[in-house]
Amino acid sequence: MPTAENEAAADYLAIAQQLESLLPTIIKIGEMMRESLAKGGTIYTLGNGGSEADAQHFTGELIGHYKLNRRPVRAVTIGTDATTTSCISNDYSFEEIFSRQLEALALPGDVVVAFTTSGRSQNIVNALKASQQRGATTVLMSGANKGPADEYADYIFRSPTDKTPRIQEVHTFVLHVISNMIDQWATQTDEKGNTLN
Repeated sequence: MPTAENEAAADYLAIAQQLESLLPTIIKIGEMMRESLAKGGTIYTLGNGGSEADAQHFTGELIGHYKLNRRPVRAVTIGTDATTTSCISNDYSFEEIFSRQLEALALPGDVVVAFTTSGRSQNIVNALKASQQRGATTVLMSGANKGPADEYADYIFRSPTDKTPRIQEVHTFVLHVISNMIDQWATQTDEKGNTLN
């Protein structure tokens, strides 16, 4: 008789088999991020709960490194400053905790990456909308189902599932693939994207 643990593992493996067909989308997003970094852009990440952990994980890989010893690249996770987040939440609303910060920080040429399992959280929708209005390129890392955040996403990666744990596991795979791409690029180029000898 299958156990719950075995069912979860089987579920994940079934989803993982679908990832190869999604690689072109992941590569396209990674290439866009490298182009932004080469032009002096910053990658901003954000999310709620476990998705914020994914956002921080991605930023850590970018500022630190994934596997190769290389220079850090410009990356910031929005929402990790408790004082600023509580200030905005208290003075305005929780729905504006990300958008208010991005209105202050995001510039044309930057990339804003929102990790979300539903694509329906109003603070995520507002963040992507504000980022587009500031001229930043927006990326939505979401689940299988469409949501209101889609409207404000220039690039969308959908995990091939609507189950929260599986979505987050796929998001970790995606951020690792892109981190590896940026590692490779950053070891071969200077801060302006010029090829090193």
